[in-house]
Amino acid sequence: MTRFETILTHPGGAHADEFLACSVLLALLPAPIVRREPTPDDLARPAVCVVDVGNRHEPALHNFDHHQLPKDHSPTCALSLVLQHLGLYDDARQFCEWLETAEWFDSRGPVHTAKWLGVTTETLARLNSPVQGALLRRFALATRLEEGQPLWEMMRMVGADIVDHIKSLRARLNHLSRNAEFWTLELTGRPAQVLFLARTEPLLEDPGLGLDRFIQSRGLADAVIGVVSPDRRGPGYGLERYRDNPRLDFTRIAGQPGVHFTHARGFVAKTSVTDVAGLQALLARAAVAGG
Repeated sequence: MTRFETILTHPGGAHADEFLACSVLLALLPAPIVRREPTPDDLARPAVCVVDVGNRHEPALHNFDHHQLPKDHSPTCALSLVLQHLGLYDDARQFCEWLETAEWFDSRGPVHTAKWLGVTTETLARLNSPVQGALLRRFALATRLEEGQPLWEMMRMVGADIVDHIKSLRARLNHLSRNAEFWTLELTGRPAQVLFLARTEPLLEDPGLGLDRFIQSRGLADAVIGVVSPDRRGPGYGLERYRDNPRLDFTRIAGQPGVHFTHARGFVAKTSVTDVAGLQALLARAAVAGG
């Protein structure tokens, strides 16, 4: 990707969309941020990345403004355009629940956003963060930000967290698609789905991360009642209820061979059993009659 001489955005009041768009750019392509109106030369030079100003969306020239889009265009903000250019937008819309709200707020305003969310504008105001407010006020006061300055470094950290979240979750879902499978079990007379995540080496730091999103992506959130995933503390597996589904009660397998822990509330258990038949037998025993 092209390194920028400058990331340029508008002066005056600051908003979350250009703040976050600049933050994401800093995480991947760090450069000084300048807050002023662009010149024709700025808009013509790819080395100057123009964000949320200029009335042009020209990714090849690194111009990312949305204000010229027609009023009936789907909610879009400067952050949307930057993420699209970086190839992160589709995953960001899937993994960052706040993004669509940010798009609505910036392109439609608080009244229409509140209506879209099904809340009042007063409720929306109650969700305002003093952290965001403080950062945006300091950003609005700046005319130039460079590496080493506290706000520039903070913006780069915010952008890095966003990018890392998107990329790591995509990598996790790709891992799950290769190593997870769904078991159909006849539990208490009704079929149910259990997600099984095979043990791989090296073991993932958190084998359970992303499982809920993976299950939702397969359209099985209402069918899955349990998850079997590698135990981080031993060679066996952890068994747990999915979304605390009452059809499984792992206190029912306490004392069974290979079961070395069951939570008193029945939502999780640990076992050294590793063969599929043995794990499925434990799940069948944990099933609640009539659940």
